[in-house]
Amino acid sequence: MDLRAIGMGLAFALMWSSAFTSARIIVADAPPLGSLALRFLLSGLVGVFIARLIGQSWRLTRLQWRATFIFGLCQNALYLGLNFVAMQTIEASLASIIASTMPLMVAFAGWVVFRERLRPVAYLGLLAGTIGVSIIMGARLEAGVDAYGMALCIVGALALTVATLSVRGALSGGNLLMIVGLQMLVGSAILTVASLLLETHEVNWSWQLLAAFAYTTLVPGLLATLVWFSLVNHIGATKAATFHFLNPFFGAAIAAVLLGESIGPLDLAGVAIIMAGILAVQLSKRPAT
Repeated sequence: MDLRAIGMGLAFALMWSSAFTSARIIVADAPPLGSLALRFLLSGLVGVFIARLIGQSWRLTRLQWRATFIFGLCQNALYLGLNFVAMQTIEASLASIIASTMPLMVAFAGWVVFRERLRPVAYLGLLAGTIGVSIIMGARLEAGVDAYGMALCIVGALALTVATLSVRGALSGGNLLMIVGLQMLVGSAILTVASLLLETHEVNWSWQLLAAFAYTTLVPGLLATLVWFSLVNHIGATKAATFHFLNPFFGAAIAAVLLGESIGPLDLAGVAIIMAGILAVQLSKRPAT
């Protein structure tokens, strides 16, 4: 893994993890689904516009169109939509920790659904991840966390797992930025319908809301997605996914610093165990040398 890949991986982990803190600020003053629909509309239009400027085409392959729709539905509409709704009642740190278990869910799905063989260290990683999540959820439930909001985050993480599995082999053929932009427009369309049906559209305007919205639109919304796909193309999905082990720590740390969320000893222990589990699972996928 070269320095470029390490830099991209660290940048992605920071941007991905920071999205929960900015989202928490947004949903405190604006409808979550409507805000997210507007974010994806703007990010998607910018992405498609830049893609056309640099000569990319929206004439995608059939596999690319399929992955674009599934990714737009599962990641943008379901995963992020459910997390935005959940963060009206739960803290950003908890949402980020649950979402960061996605690599463990992908490994488990590969084992159960696709009958992929796992190395012993991967089984230990899955066990560690389960223990870490159980510690954090148990502590939060005892502290009176909203169980419904936590359940939405879990369902969202499952949807993200489906989205991740759906892009296998879909990135070949070019038009990377175009795919990123189009899958955001798919998510925007779905979320717009959901918002019109389910939400009242009242907004408490403030500079914090505008700053958080601009940040989440351009950085986690567009730049992080592009960096992630570029990283996957550069070093492959297995090596790229290794950087996910940083997300539980970054997500909790950023929420603690910017939002003042408290992180207890059991949270820290759970985060450390989850990080170890994710790292074990990802390292187990590397070919033996």
